[in-house]
Amino acid sequence: MTFWNDPINFIAAWLTGVLTGWHLPSALVTVILYIIGITVLIVFAMTLDIGLVWIERKVVARFQDRLGPNRIGPFGLIQPVADIIKMVIKEDITPDGADKIVYNIAPVLAATSVIVLWAILPLASTIYGVDLNVGLLYIVAAGALGTLAIIMAGWSSHNKYALLGAFRMVSNMVSYEIPMVIILLIPTILANTMSIRGITQAQSGMWFAILSPLALLIFLVSAIAELGRSPFDLNEAESEIVAGFHIEYTGMKFGWFYAGELLHAFTFGGFMAILFFGGYGGFFGLEKLSFFAWLNIPFIQVLVFLAKAMLGYWVIMWVKYSVPRIRIDHMLAFNWKFLVPLSLAVLIDTAILSKVLASQPGWLYAAGMFGSNLVIGLVTIEILRAYGRKHHQPAGVSTPSQAMQG
Repeated sequence: MTFWNDPINFIAAWLTGVLTGWHLPSALVTVILYIIGITVLIVFAMTLDIGLVWIERKVVARFQDRLGPNRIGPFGLIQPVADIIKMVIKEDITPDGADKIVYNIAPVLAATSVIVLWAILPLASTIYGVDLNVGLLYIVAAGALGTLAIIMAGWSSHNKYALLGAFRMVSNMVSYEIPMVIILLIPTILANTMSIRGITQAQSGMWFAILSPLALLIFLVSAIAELGRSPFDLNEAESEIVAGFHIEYTGMKFGWFYAGELLHAFTFGGFMAILFFGGYGGFFGLEKLSFFAWLNIPFIQVLVFLAKAMLGYWVIMWVKYSVPRIRIDHMLAFNWKFLVPLSLAVLIDTAILSKVLASQPGWLYAAGMFGSNLVIGLVTIEILRAYGRKHHQPAGVSTPSQAMQG
């Protein structure tokens, strides 16, 4: 074992030797190692979050034909640090009548709901927190913390606009969790495991994005809705409820909500990379060849994972700054009348074909899975066209077929 091949276990073995040399009990040594590992993971995630602030502001500036941060530090890189200092020194305000305990816990819980997801993110083959055999269920359970934090913030603020924003956001998140959970079953079927690492390793020969592109699209839409980003950001409909559930929060309490949103978006980009693009690996078997053995170096795998996650994050930003906000009734109807039935159709199709084509060669298996998704997509488009023609027909105007029958 060397540092470059297995850095986590190498450092853990070295620290174990140092702590054991101090004649500490083995149980205490284990606890100390866990605390150090958790601290390093949190520091890495929050440092990345600071960089995401700069990236988001630069991207939205380019979309809006502006320059973005460019004054403090080279290319404005130190601007997020200045923003953090500004929020830290701002006055901390608690509204009269607010439930102080719940009010103060909510922003911390919102950030925690994102950070705990990093415990199962495999950054590389040997760099990860824990490999749960029910990793996908863990994602769903951790997401419930974010929902709880939002309703706590809106309810405890003693503000009707905050409460309305919280109710809107929770109805949005709970609704779009249904197609997301359904879609999470598709990588489970294709990989025969709910382990995040297992799903990553199962894509060494073929990405699941190729086997089930519709599942990727549904997951992307559901993820954007779960994040509450445009066009699903009705919790912040400025013309109606101002800032939504966190309207009464100031300083770093608001900063925790904002940091949690950015990190959550990047984390969903990471899960998109893991579930559909092979995570840190998945180069169609190239990494198994001696010439491409360098792709198996853990630090290269970390860079590959971050690049794929950043691509997903960029798509989420692209949608946010390009698509206008929609009405809440349209948003919920789109989920229950379109996404949920479509996700169920894709799930049933995947479950049946994965068994029927299991004994076929890899290329035939991939062609069959992709072709079935293509057929479902075309049928869906035709159904939508028929629905559109039916509901946009002017009153008193008959179709050609009706005229012939008359």
